[in-house]
Amino acid sequence: MHKAFKWLTPLITVGVAIFIVVFLIKINPSENTQLDKLQTNNLQTKDDEPQSQWLSHFSKSEQNGYFYPVNEIYIDLDLNEQAVVTKTYQLDAPISDPYKLFCLQEVLKQYNVRYFLNKNQEDTKLLIYTDDESKFDLLVNALKTYDISAKILPYKEEKQWKKVQ
Repeated sequence: MHKAFKWLTPLITVGVAIFIVVFLIKINPSENTQLDKLQTNNLQTKDDEPQSQWLSHFSKSEQNGYFYPVNEIYIDLDLNEQAVVTKTYQLDAPISDPYKLFCLQEVLKQYNVRYFLNKNQEDTKLLIYTDDESKFDLLVNALKTYDISAKILPYKEEKQWKKVQ
């Protein structure tokens, strides 16, 4: 048994090495064969072709696998647009549990009001962006059905400065 193992190990190693070499040759053909293909394609084309058809030769070649390194993206910006200014209001409501927060968000979706929710560990701030102040009374009354007492106040941005060290 020991003799068989002694001869079997080198045979397996040589077999695996031959397999790897054959596999690498198959997936990486030599460059000479690619040059030969290009030369035979060049011989088949006419010598009196104009320069504009020179590039079309590459689109007809049978070599696959070349892709451009980047995608081209064209963006058209209309810089003549003016910024639309909407009034910002703060909805002041004590929101203690996730259910009330869910109800508040659903009411705002129902009345089609754009909002921004800033939730910290200490408090929750909700900013409303609208020019239609007639919706405010409807919002407050709709929130009362969910036991949420809310007030809508004009929003004044607070600037917080942090000391940089």
